[in-house]
Amino acid sequence: MEVIKLINSGSDFLKEKKILSHKLDSEILLSEILNKPREELLRNLEKKIHIKNVNLFNKLINRRSLCEPIAYILKRKEFWSKNFYVDRNTLVPRPETELMVDKLVNIFKFKREIFMLDIGTGSGCILLSILNELKKSKGYGLDLSQKALKIAIKNSKEMKLFDRAKFFRRSFENIFNYKFDLIVSNPPYIEKKDFKNLSDDIKKFEPKLALDGGNDGLDVIKKVIYKSKNILKINGILSLEIGNGQYKKISNILVKNNYKIKHLVKDYQDNIRCVISTFER
Repeated sequence: MEVIKLINSGSDFLKEKKILSHKLDSEILLSEILNKPREELLRNLEKKIHIKNVNLFNKLINRRSLCEPIAYILKRKEFWSKNFYVDRNTLVPRPETELMVDKLVNIFKFKREIFMLDIGTGSGCILLSILNELKKSKGYGLDLSQKALKIAIKNSKEMKLFDRAKFFRRSFENIFNYKFDLIVSNPPYIEKKDFKNLSDDIKKFEPKLALDGGNDGLDVIKKVIYKSKNILKINGILSLEIGNGQYKKISNILVKNNYKIKHLVKDYQDNIRCVISTFER
């Protein structure tokens, strides 16, 4: 079968299954099977595909038709210009999180070195992306999932950051005798009642532990705010990724706990998705 026919058949099947990105997904999956850049694929639409590769492609299309995220099928997701290994034990890194990383890198880029803590590190994408830019800095990543930590460690080795990034399976509430320049977290912030409204890509495949923020979506965020007061250095920074529409409640909690809000980061739809603050002793 020719490239163009295979792409179209995959796209048509995904479209029937209500996959909005059906054409793009079909192209990405075929480029993965053939181990060729998507752009090269689209320049050779008449090229014949071996039946073995047709069968492999159809298997991947079937997985995507069930709403499995492309990142889990490929076992990787690009974030901050690096490919991070991911699977169903970690969240899929998202573009709005890159915006938070960008802001933090700019805040700290003139510092000689920092010591940072990433709470709920998952794939390690936030911690490792920041350390990759701040060459003399070090950090710890915490997660309750041992499987997620294995992935974060794998990514740290791939990025040659294993000596500067350490990962631990423990609750952030059990961190003592450390003081950090930066505490960052992309915590679970989905309200329980909203879980049923999530897309199947998220609801059926991404780890619930990393999504479920309790009845008001703020269970973990509140704990991070309270705990961080004890482990931030003077003038240290707390950076929280938050859900759409949560800023007002979270800003009130921060102010009541003597934090001063320094920066807000908005996503591509102009929603406040990150709050950066300092604890005022």
